[in-house]
Amino acid sequence: MKYDFTSILERHGKDAIAVDGLGKGFAPPAPKEGVDAIPMWVADMNFPTVPTIQEAIIERVKHPAFGYFSPSDEYFDSIIRWHEKRNGVTGLEREHIGYENGVLGGVLSALTAFAAPGDGVLLHSPTYIGFTGSIENNGFKIVHTPLKKDENGVWRMDFEDMDAKLKANKIHVAVFCSPHNPCGRVWEKWEVEKAMEVYKANDCVVISDEIWSDIIMPGHKHVPTQSVSEDAKNRTVALYAPSKTFNLAGLIGSYHIIYNQYLRDRVAAKGEKPHYNSMNVLSMHALIGAYKPEGYEWVDELCQVLDGNIRYACDFIEKHFEGVEVFRPEGTYMLFLDCTRWCEAHGKTIDEVEKAGWDAGVVWQDGRMFHGPCAIRMNLALPLSRVKEAFDRLEKYVF
Repeated sequence: MKYDFTSILERHGKDAIAVDGLGKGFAPPAPKEGVDAIPMWVADMNFPTVPTIQEAIIERVKHPAFGYFSPSDEYFDSIIRWHEKRNGVTGLEREHIGYENGVLGGVLSALTAFAAPGDGVLLHSPTYIGFTGSIENNGFKIVHTPLKKDENGVWRMDFEDMDAKLKANKIHVAVFCSPHNPCGRVWEKWEVEKAMEVYKANDCVVISDEIWSDIIMPGHKHVPTQSVSEDAKNRTVALYAPSKTFNLAGLIGSYHIIYNQYLRDRVAAKGEKPHYNSMNVLSMHALIGAYKPEGYEWVDELCQVLDGNIRYACDFIEKHFEGVEVFRPEGTYMLFLDCTRWCEAHGKTIDEVEKAGWDAGVVWQDGRMFHGPCAIRMNLALPLSRVKEAFDRLEKYVF
């Protein structure tokens, strides 16, 4: 491969909560004394990013002034080109793109523009913890519509349940996660079409979180929510970022795509009037560096590496951890382990399983925060050698 996905990054002392935040706040506890931590919890990657990002930032830092600025044409052109080449999007123009400090901030701007505190908001469960915290902390009521596994173990939306809950709770704003976090589904076109028909029938504004849309495994394809119909294009606030794709969360910088002018005006007002939604000049140059030709190559290689990690992990679980159930992700780099049957068979609680992993240095995440009753969430975005070491430890000390 052209890029480095095998070196083990030393992240201690480099502003990484993945390793330096253990035992603080919502982070898992640190391992037992003398055991090194394998960071597999928070959803950032343990790979060096594409070099063009650093090059773009360094080039800008050479100039010794960092005053007020406006986003450049190159910034908007980079986004338009990225979506055209990666997702086949046509007709995207500069006016449709707006900066967001983060995807969750964009979710809240859109949500508060079209709903009032106390209103219900429809989300699929399992549910990303960031949605739960931000939506509930702002006074909205989450109404969950559970995903269900079909006969092949594939997570599917329950369209009848969605429709019934939208009607019963008089809901007119829904948050749609595509690809789905934490389940790893890459929705097929017919699934997105059907979901948007349900939202249309209930006059719902749709907030579509597509931050994972670049991390797609071979054999699958991301379908932008706004692409499935003219109605979907006009009722959807879509949110994207290079942060998940290129590990830029620490730089801050996301963006929305909104075609409908009414929706766009309302969301922009929420973000602009408090003056909180301001771009960092270095994050602008980071995006431009990420969306260069080398970035396209880097993402393609990244997805190949992640696919290998996912295959190794899922095959290992099937072979060695009887009773642990996992859906092989079609997108994202997260596993969502269902330990219900294993815990029942071995008389263990999910707390005991999690702690055993933490003690052994496998720093995974409590899945109950994501509405998985006996679940663990696990990040596979690290060199395969570390993935293998983690699963060897799980076989020896946990399962």
